Amino acid sequence: MKKATTLLAALLLSSSLVFAQAEFRKLNQQAADAYAAKSYKSSGELYDQAFKQAKAQPSSTDLYNAACSWALAGDATKAFQYLDKATAAGWENVAHVKQDTDLTTLHADKRWQPMLAKLEAAVAKIEANYNKPLKQQLDSIYASDQGGRIKIDAVQKQYGPHSAELTALWKEIEATDARNLQRVTKLLDTHGWPRKSEVGNTGTQTVFLVIQHSNLPTMEKYFPMAKQAAERGDLSKSGFALLQDRMLMWQGKPQIYGSQLKGDANGKMMFHEIEDEAHVDERRAAIGMEPLASYAKRFGLEYKGPGK
Repeated sequence: MKKATTLLAALLLSSSLVFAQAEFRKLNQQAADAYAAKSYKSSGELYDQAFKQAKAQPSSTDLYNAACSWALAGDATKAFQYLDKATAAGWENVAHVKQDTDLTTLHADKRWQPMLAKLEAAVAKIEANYNKPLKQQLDSIYASDQGGRIKIDAVQKQYGPHSAELTALWKEIEATDARNLQRVTKLLDTHGWPRKSEVGNTGTQTVFLVIQHSNLPTMEKYFPMAKQAAERGDLSKSGFALLQDRMLMWQGKPQIYGSQLKGDANGKMMFHEIEDEAHVDERRAAIGMEPLASYAKRFGLEYKGPGK
């Protein structure tokens, strides 16, 4: 009888844990959807609810995203609280924090510089055994890769999608991408895909971004190396999925995860053809990607599924 009771208790505990994790994921996704809809206060409140769930294990990215939502909602105190929690959870992308326009309203706050100092000190401990010259090189590349791109929305909103200002910005981005590609391909050819243990998450993500922003021959050349990096955990599965989808699209083949969009004859955005579209959300969920309907909202689209 004791064994049966123990088994029943274990089953109930397992069931409640699964439910709690599912509720956390659901609320976390709703928070991300609210952010995409520019409902920043609702997004922050949903993150609050998600993190309060039993057994919730928010990542440093989840906590950082909550900070962004609260900063945009005008609650600096909550934003700084979540930035501190993200730091404690291992957030290491200092360059992104400094560039992120979501946090611009916090820059004049007296808590901004102490927060940065605390983050930089925490990151210095994480990076103690990194390949520092290589990490610094990749940090520089990351800052230049993202520097122009974070200006796109503001320039487009101010001057329009067909403006000379936006055209000039894209030319600047393309020139930067070309310089970064030379640096990254040289690194890959001589060193191989860097490991997280030597450059951290941001370093490996930077290599992915530069290859993702390149051209088809470059993607095809380094795809096997990226696949090996993903298999050993030195490139996120979602990052590899984006690279694979873009390469397939440019090869004229259906994509697998639905990450790539294109313009139709009228310039309207639409998803590139998706292989076995009926099961695309299952494939996305398996590697930690959000449902395609939620992803579509980021681009102002409504996704209803295949044939709808």
